[in-house]
Amino acid sequence: MNNFTYHNPVRIEFGRGTIARLGKLIARDRKVVLIYGKGSIKSNNVYQQVTRALEKHAVTEFSGVESNPEYETCLRAVAEIKKCKGDFLLAVGGGSVLDATKFIAAAAHFTGAQPWDLMEHKARIGSAMQLGCVITVPATGSEMNSSFVISRRSTGQKLPLSSTRVYPQFSILDPETTFTLSEAQLSNGIVDAMVHVLEQYVSKESKAALQDRQAEAVLLTLIERASAILANPPDYDARADFMWCSTNALNGLISCGVSEDWSTHMIGHELTALHGMDHGRTLAVVLPALWKHQIKVKTPRLAHYAKRVWGLDGEGRSEEELARMAIEKTEAFFERIGVATRLSRYNITAGQCQSIADRIDMLGFKLGEYGAIGGPEVKAILKLAE
Repeated sequence: MNNFTYHNPVRIEFGRGTIARLGKLIARDRKVVLIYGKGSIKSNNVYQQVTRALEKHAVTEFSGVESNPEYETCLRAVAEIKKCKGDFLLAVGGGSVLDATKFIAAAAHFTGAQPWDLMEHKARIGSAMQLGCVITVPATGSEMNSSFVISRRSTGQKLPLSSTRVYPQFSILDPETTFTLSEAQLSNGIVDAMVHVLEQYVSKESKAALQDRQAEAVLLTLIERASAILANPPDYDARADFMWCSTNALNGLISCGVSEDWSTHMIGHELTALHGMDHGRTLAVVLPALWKHQIKVKTPRLAHYAKRVWGLDGEGRSEEELARMAIEKTEAFFERIGVATRLSRYNITAGQCQSIADRIDMLGFKLGEYGAIGGPEVKAILKLAE
């Protein structure tokens, strides 16, 4: 096991009726800026619960955050915050709204040339506004970590960043807020949470037995509960499992002492930026193809995954055979929950993705836990995904 430091300051309020606690979680003298998306929180009664809980607070609203939050929208939010002199940000919605809020919190205090330097040049975040969230779409795990991803339409970029300055002070997770989600939102979220775990689990051997078991618990729960998660009418307990799995997939606990990959996410971000694909769908396309391309170095961990998660018998099978069977099982699961695993299903060809390989080369470093995936490798991976 590698050395590690683990610290997570986020307070979690989980379960039915927890939105009502907002009034006690935010001090009465704070000027709250409520940040949300296109208005779905008004049709599922979340907005009404939030405003009722904050009826004794001064609240300003900013809406319109996109499903892939855009830099330009975030800058408008910063301008509004400065105008109303807001001093606490409350994100209400999915991970995209929270990602935007984290960036806004940092950008509001940024004194450099332009806030995009935070994303592109990893400019130091010296301070940020305080924030909290009410999460309504299980997927990203942003509610209990310090990471966020922002897109910039004018340059076609979608970039990640992490800073301890933007941990939420608290996150409210009420499974009933998921009851009006579409099947596509739910299936995308299942894929996103699973791939978060797999980026940390199917990597270099780290001999971290506890972290392995924790990762496997999240994967097995998502796989076993998928049908119940997607059921209509909604199953509260299944949605609760889903919500907590998504949080634990990326709150830093299962990454303690282990190597991580994240190349699937980096390539997926480019597919979203250039072709507008849903984030979860990019992961379902890229992950199996990347594993096939990297089979030589990933075989031991894929074989481990095959036995421990998919229950495949290693008797009489080589490690590589088990590894390939694990890839097939993963692809079949994604397809079973309605998420296609081929670019052609989205009317995209590998040839249309050449610019993605070029953009990966421009990063100045190679992807993957071994630092071995550059432009040529990305081109080959996307060809396998065709």
